[in-house]
Amino acid sequence: MNLDYWPYPRWVAHRGAGKLAPENTLAAFRLGAAHGYRMFECDVKLSQDDVPFLMHDATLGRTTSGQGVGGEQGWQALSQLDAGAWHSRAFAGEPLPTLENVARYCLANGHLLNIEIKPTPGTEFHTGAVVARGAARLWADAAVPPLLTSFDIEALEGARSTQPELPRGLLLDMPTQGWIETALRLGCVAIVCNHGLWNAATVTQAKSAGFRCLSYTVNDEWAAQRLLDLDTDGIITDRVDLFAPA
Repeated sequence: MNLDYWPYPRWVAHRGAGKLAPENTLAAFRLGAAHGYRMFECDVKLSQDDVPFLMHDATLGRTTSGQGVGGEQGWQALSQLDAGAWHSRAFAGEPLPTLENVARYCLANGHLLNIEIKPTPGTEFHTGAVVARGAARLWADAAVPPLLTSFDIEALEGARSTQPELPRGLLLDMPTQGWIETALRLGCVAIVCNHGLWNAATVTQAKSAGFRCLSYTVNDEWAAQRLLDLDTDGIITDRVDLFAPA
C-alpha cells in the first residue's frame, strides 16, 4: 500500500461494539454499525483444522460456553458454542463467527476491518500466513483491503510471507527498543499503540518514518482529544455510545 494513501476512517469500533454486545460477534458488528461506525477491529485465530474465527482469548471459558484452548478444537465443535450468553440474556445463542462470515457482512455493508491476528501459542507464523491468505481471498475484489495487525512479530512475518501486498500494522503495549526499525523490517504501514505511548515526540518519530499512528483502547474524552490534537490517524474505542464517528 502507498503510505500516502490511507483509506481508513479515524474512528474504529473495538471488537465490534466495545462492551455493549458480546465481543467479536456479528451481533457486536451490527450494534457498532447502528452507532454509525464503519470500521471495526476484531481478533482472529485458527481452529485446529485451520478455520479462521473470531475470538480474543486463547481459552474459551470467558466468552463462550466452551472450555479449553480454542485453537485445539475443530471448527465443527467451536461452531456449536454459545458466544453471547456470557454477556447478557439478550445475546444468548450468538455463535462464534468465522472470518468469512465477517467478511461477507463487511463487504455487503461497505464496512472496513482491522484484523488483529491472535495466534494460539506455538502457531504464530502459521496463523499469520493462513489469516492473510484467507483475507486476500475474501477481499480480492474489494476497493479497500483489511488492515492486518498483531503484537506477535512471527504472525506478521507469516502474513507478509503469503500476502505481502496486504497492509500490516505493528501493535505495541509498552515502549520497545527498536520499535521503528521492527515496523520497517516487517513492511508495516502503521503502528498501533496503547494510547498512552503517543506524545509529540513519538508521533513525529513514527510519521517521519512513514507510518500512520493508531491507538487503542480509547474510552475517555480527554484521551481522545489528546490524540486528535496530536493528529494521529486512528482511534480504537469501546465507547461507540460516546464517540460519534465523523
